[in-house]
Amino acid sequence: MSTTYQATAAFAANLDATDELKDYRNRFHIPSANGKSLIYFCGNSLGLQPKSTRAYLEQELTDWQNLGVEGHLHAKNPWLYYHHFLTDATARLVGAKPIEVVVMNSLTVNLNLLMISFYRPTAKRNKIMMEYMAFPSDQYAVENQVKFHGYNPNEAIIELMPREGENCIRTADILAKIDEHKDELALIMIGGVNYYTGQLFDMATITSHAKNCSSDIVVGYDLAHATGNVKMDLHDWNVDFATWCSYKYLNSGPGGTSGVFVHEKHAENNLLPRLSGWWGNDESTRFKMQKGFIPQQGAAGWQMSNAQVLSMAAHRASLAIFDEVGMDKLIAKSKLLTGYLEFLLLNGKRKDFKIITPEDVAQRGCQLSIVMNENGKKTFDALTQNGVIADWREPDVIRVAPVPLYNTFEDVYRFAEIFHAV
Repeated sequence: MSTTYQATAAFAANLDATDELKDYRNRFHIPSANGKSLIYFCGNSLGLQPKSTRAYLEQELTDWQNLGVEGHLHAKNPWLYYHHFLTDATARLVGAKPIEVVVMNSLTVNLNLLMISFYRPTAKRNKIMMEYMAFPSDQYAVENQVKFHGYNPNEAIIELMPREGENCIRTADILAKIDEHKDELALIMIGGVNYYTGQLFDMATITSHAKNCSSDIVVGYDLAHATGNVKMDLHDWNVDFATWCSYKYLNSGPGGTSGVFVHEKHAENNLLPRLSGWWGNDESTRFKMQKGFIPQQGAAGWQMSNAQVLSMAAHRASLAIFDEVGMDKLIAKSKLLTGYLEFLLLNGKRKDFKIITPEDVAQRGCQLSIVMNENGKKTFDALTQNGVIADWREPDVIRVAPVPLYNTFEDVYRFAEIFHAV
């Protein structure tokens, strides 16, 4: 595809003019300075605010103001059932059945709750496999889950490493490592898209291979950098569990609520240990206030506390946009947009960097991770001073993510001009 690109402002303008999603940019608040829109390439850290978010929040604030506690039953969107308003759109977003998803808590809380249920080590099968350079939250959660069960993290955690001189982990090497440890693996827990390199792992192949090795291997994913960024079919892939945040590509506000997936095959398994709270109890008996936890079927049975209505209202505003557009159209534009950025970076005058995100579009979302050979932080600071909001990760990576919902081809062209000039 890169051979069809041109490094001209006119070419970028033409791509914007023919972009069927171009009007969606107007449905977001774009940060500006000195009367000029900034180039916002940080949706992989915090997505921009939909203009509709305020109305969604105002509705709940108004009902709270006018109804008080009665809003639980008599609000326009009764709070007692608020998480239900998110279920169908969430299922469509990640390729799941409604019974398999629920919105609750925050990401790392959910990750720990799910591992309590799905990491069940035995003397023989107690190891967890995860990727090298996983996001710190994942590292900390896995390390402490292992300790919680009395095992040594240095022995129980198997890290998937890239080959010498490479930055990303080959799928073949992941499968070989699963084969090597198939008799001692209790859990595979990988970030669907690695936050640092931007590599999209082949979740379908990894899950299938693990299940073929042993039905006792549980497979789960942290999808913080995948949900809203790449196409997924969690149900068909036979993933056991997954969780994700909503404040990155899902544009649901800082510290926004989290989504959970638990495969339908676990829907009625009440023998799975879990931490429980009254919101996960059977809805028909929840308010009888009796002893004896009876979990709801499916992912909803992992709920503990009642719905975070205000953060969920913001999440509803964004989910409505995703539902309207659909992931297929978003992915098509994303590939074109990120491909154009890659082309402009590699064909400019500056050569003191390399892109460590896979070139293969099937192995990445919209993020490109740029490793600077020298003066990386100075380059990043110069980009910031020239109207670019990107993301710096120690020791030497500038992460840029042109998001298809609100970024333009002009954004990409302007970024490349600045990058090669600073």
